[in-house]
Order: sequence, then structure tokens, then C-alpha cells
Amino acid sequence: MGGWVERFGFRLGRLLRVFRPAASTAVASPTTSIEWDSAPASSNLGVFALSDAEMAKREITAITIGELELPTGEIVACDPLITGLGRPAFSRKVRPGRYPVTMLQAQGRIAAAVLRFSPGLPVRWELATFVRDRPQAYKSQFFEFIVDDAVASFMDKSFLTLMTNQEELDDYLADVACSLDRFGMDNPIDGNPLNVAMFDTGFGDGGYRSFWGLNAIGEPLLLMTDFEVLENADGRESNQAN
Repeated sequence: MGGWVERFGFRLGRLLRVFRPAASTAVASPTTSIEWDSAPASSNLGVFALSDAEMAKREITAITIGELELPTGEIVACDPLITGLGRPAFSRKVRPGRYPVTMLQAQGRIAAAVLRFSPGLPVRWELATFVRDRPQAYKSQFFEFIVDDAVASFMDKSFLTLMTNQEELDDYLADVACSLDRFGMDNPIDGNPLNVAMFDTGFGDGGYRSFWGLNAIGEPLLLMTDFEVLENADGRESNQAN
């Protein structure tokens, strides 16, 4: 992610933020229900129905950066530099395997990160929620992940126990984040296929939601995290201005 050292004043070593809810934020019990507006939460899900020509016309490009190892099928999406919220996995699991990671780009930014599990066009979409394995710290905690350092990541849940202790894992993730330019993948241990994908997040910090693209029998074809650069599946700045 170009210019991270200059942009964020990163230093070598432990470079992590701890997220703490504002004092006025009420902390609810894990059993408290959270309402979510069932109206479409993203206008960009139609991007997968576009042809190559339509993608080019809308100034959207796609680049596959590698394959993510998912031995448990439990996917973690998070800002790798935040430790206070933990790193929960999504509630829905996928079949264990190795899957391509693709970046959708527009306006010189990462517009979306996509994990593709099977070919085909989704027939319906489902908000990707997180496992409710901790007290609720803020209203949308189980529907989105917070980014505070303009970077996000995908990894398998088992990746979180790959290191000997939490501090070693945190230091490793910080070092990888500092060394990458916009996006990339890394294997921490030679001979071990477990890896992590990291990428810039659109216009920077915020709360970002992910969506499962499902086939006719409800199986996931893809997972998309939308970084809110596109509008109505269009990457042209002039189109958004209108």
C-alpha cells in the first residue's frame, strides 16, 4: 500500500491500534438483537453481471492477486492492525480449499475485494454477518468490520493461531501491511500454505460490509467486500457526480 510509512507514521515493530468504543456507546449483551435494514445495502452487486466491455466502459478493472488458502472454510475479514475488536470469522462457512482473490479497481482505488468459490452469476445476495462470539460493542458490529488504517485483509480462521502468541501474530501482520503496495499476499511460514491477503480500502477508513453471492440452491459462489468507490456498479467519477 504505497506510501504507508509516510501516510501513517508507521515505525518498525509493533504498529497496531486498539479499538475502543466511545464512552457514550452502550455495550449490549451478546443476545441483544440488532435490526438491519433489509433494503439493498449496496448498489454495486450488479457488477458481476457486466461484460468485459461494460466493465471497461464503466472504468472498472479486475486483477486476481493470488489464491487464499482456507483449510477450515471459516473466513476472517478485518483491519489487520486493529486488535481491540478481535478478528471474528463470518457466520457462513465455505468448503475448505484454495480460492482466487480479485481486486476490483476504479478511480485509482480498490473498489471491492472478491473471493470466488465457484463460477456462475449469483441469483441472490445475502449480507455476510459475523459470528456473535463476544459482547456487542457497537450497533453494526456483526454486520461490518471497522477499518482504522486504510487496509483490510482476508484470512482463514486457523491463520490466527499460526504464531506462537498473539503479539507475534500482531507484529507479523503489521510488518506485512507496511511492506505491501496497494495489495498483495504473504505466507508467514515456508512450506506452510496458510497465507493472508491484504489490500487498500477505497477512500480509507470506515465500516465496510460484505455480501455472499449465492446460487439457486443457496451455495456461495463468491464473497464481496464493498469499499464504496463504485456507485450503481459504475466506476466513472463523472457518472457519480450526475
